Amino acid sequence: MENINGSIRQDFKGKSARRIRRQGKVPGILYGVNRNNYLFEVSELELNREIHNNGEHAILNLIVEEEPHKVFIKEVQRDSVSHKIIHVDMEEITKGKTITAEIPINYVGEDRLTTSGAIVQREKNSVKISCTPEKLPKFINVDLSKAQVGSVYRVADLELGSEISINDNIDSIIALISIEKSLEQNLEQSSE
Repeated sequence: MENINGSIRQDFKGKSARRIRRQGKVPGILYGVNRNNYLFEVSELELNREIHNNGEHAILNLIVEEEPHKVFIKEVQRDSVSHKIIHVDMEEITKGKTITAEIPINYVGEDRLTTSGAIVQREKNSVKISCTPEKLPKFINVDLSKAQVGSVYRVADLELGSEISINDNIDSIIALISIEKSLEQNLEQSSE
């Protein structure tokens, strides 16, 4: 678990968040069960490094004013154009308490399908789960290497450990395998 240093935000008026971002920092909020919420700021470079190394729902030691907090990244807000982080929400972890998070889905084996003319229609990019902090995965793999045209993948098909609960509807479709329209028309014409 990595340490990331932050400081309490002193200015909450007007365009203070914009000024913080110009200084190379990201504004954020820390909340938890037995604490008052408070605003803080962290280095954009440090935060990007941790997200790159540990995922968008990483568990970190946030040190603010020399006080350590074991936290997980609850939400990362990004600018729609530049994709730079503009705000981060962190939740303090309470020992023995389960946490809920949106975990990204990582599609594996897609290249075999696309070279044969198939298309992977991604219906979901993440799934909501609950588990203890130490069991929180960075991402969930969906293996498409054995898929065929017409294959349908649902939330129920995800392979997770028994200690992880899925909070989404298990009948929800996460991916469909179809064929390109032009290739489908060519196949129909050649069969006539």
